[in-house]
Amino acid sequence: MLRGLPAAVRDVDTTQFWAGCDRGEILVQRCNDCRTYRWPPGPGCPSCASTESTWVPVTGNGTVYSWVVVRVPLADALADQVPYAVGLIALDEGIRIVSTISGCELEDIQPDMPVRADFTDTSEDTPIFTFIPT
Repeated sequence: MLRGLPAAVRDVDTTQFWAGCDRGEILVQRCNDCRTYRWPPGPGCPSCASTESTWVPVTGNGTVYSWVVVRVPLADALADQVPYAVGLIALDEGIRIVSTISGCELEDIQPDMPVRADFTDTSEDTPIFTFIPT
């Protein structure tokens, strides 16, 4: 889990997501009309243009779709934490979400590697998850 990140901005589109993280769960929007899960959150469904949605929990299970290994810190607070992996995770619900990948050696990360969201190291102001191999 990366330390020293800026506090999350909780705005009209993301308040429910961050409230879920506070409880240790991932919430995403699901369209009330076509039932499509959507990420990132926003005011309208990209599948059917409905403006009606509900925030629902997802399993947090998925696979690694893609990843990069960060070797040059993008902020001074991250200087002592490189290298680390940032992945695009394909959740079982059919959406992709960006987060860190931890719990394994960087060279062991593989495409389609099964992962799950992990909230165990949430010592900062904004509880956030990382993905770990299953």
